[in-house]
Amino acid sequence: MATEAPARGGYLDILRAPHAARLLAGTLVGRLPNGVGPIALTLFVRDQGGSYTLAGGLIAAYGVATAVGQPLLGRAVDLKGQPRVQLPAAVLSALGMALLALTGIGHLGLAYVAVVVAGLFTPPLEGGLRALWPSVLGREDRVHRAYAMDAVAQEVMFTVGPLLLTLLVSLWSPAAALLVINLLGVLGALAVVLSEPSRTWRSAPREAHWLGALRSPGLLALLGSFFFVGLALGSITVAAVAYADDRGTPSVYGWLMAALGLGALIGGVTYGARQWSGAPERRLRVLVLFLAVCYLPLVLTPGPVAMSALAALAGVFLAPVLACAFIVVDRHAPRGTVTEAFSWLVTTFGVGSALGSAVAGPAVELAGTVAGFAVAGAGGLVALLVLLATGRVLHVPAALETPGAEPRHAVGAGAPTSVHTEKNTH
Repeated sequence: MATEAPARGGYLDILRAPHAARLLAGTLVGRLPNGVGPIALTLFVRDQGGSYTLAGGLIAAYGVATAVGQPLLGRAVDLKGQPRVQLPAAVLSALGMALLALTGIGHLGLAYVAVVVAGLFTPPLEGGLRALWPSVLGREDRVHRAYAMDAVAQEVMFTVGPLLLTLLVSLWSPAAALLVINLLGVLGALAVVLSEPSRTWRSAPREAHWLGALRSPGLLALLGSFFFVGLALGSITVAAVAYADDRGTPSVYGWLMAALGLGALIGGVTYGARQWSGAPERRLRVLVLFLAVCYLPLVLTPGPVAMSALAALAGVFLAPVLACAFIVVDRHAPRGTVTEAFSWLVTTFGVGSALGSAVAGPAVELAGTVAGFAVAGAGGLVALLVLLATGRVLHVPAALETPGAEPRHAVGAGAPTSVHTEKNTH
């Protein structure tokens, strides 16, 4: 985990690269519908006179459909290219939400069909952007810094997105907000797929295999760990609500979530400001260790000010863990499956988060708020144990480290031909 000199130029160096700012902004805007989907559905259902149970059911259907669709669409991107998949998927997803907004919840079957369509066709823009970085940025160190910037940008989106949604609801209505947010999503996807890097990007030739990216043992190990990282994060959301209820101050929940996001921003910016030596698999184990350790103090549940500080601490290592995991995914994804592999990471993390929320609820009811936060600590520790237990399969084969080796992931026109992996220093 030794550090070298600070990275040259920092994030500004990344954003000054041709197409980089457009791709990042377009991806973030394109992901808005999915990022605020659960909140938007809750507000819409309640405005229509529906129950929280119905809102939860629609959110669950949307989440499951998204989890199924992401790796499938990611594989399609690897096979067909980005424009032929990303834009049609964005349009179909937006039409699904538009159907819900225009027809309401009077016909429950139609409402569920609408959210399933919206979730199933959520475009894999997140994985697509990470597949584009090598062709846009060239140097290995810049690609790795872009992964860190990507993790930080996600925190910004999850902070700004709900604020934008709330503003739209206050100006018009939840139904109008659904329509506007999804229109913005289509425009974001359009900005990405019309860019030269997206149009010229092609995946490397891939071996025909029904498992696709999942035939990599190293990737499976990483996904197993990140399922529990997602579980930990999902449980914190529910436990924070319970904590706010215990204090009799609902606004405390917002402060805890804001502190968690602030911690992630600080951690991501700090991590991305340096170049890191050594194998990323080893570094990921250390980062997940720190993540788990920082989750544990949440069970102390002190007063709101101290609890906000603990929430910020709990968030510090999240963005670095994500950024390092992106590098590990790139190293272990089988040739020609990079978008699918990144999409599997998104899916696994999301499913883990949903299960964490489901587990934390009964834990809080049975044993109180402390038990909800204990689920987060346990999730972090299990994530670490998975990485430790799978250390051998996470070791990158020496063939991937041979200088001049053929790139595993094809890139767009004019892209570098070097493999974007760190040298393994085991």
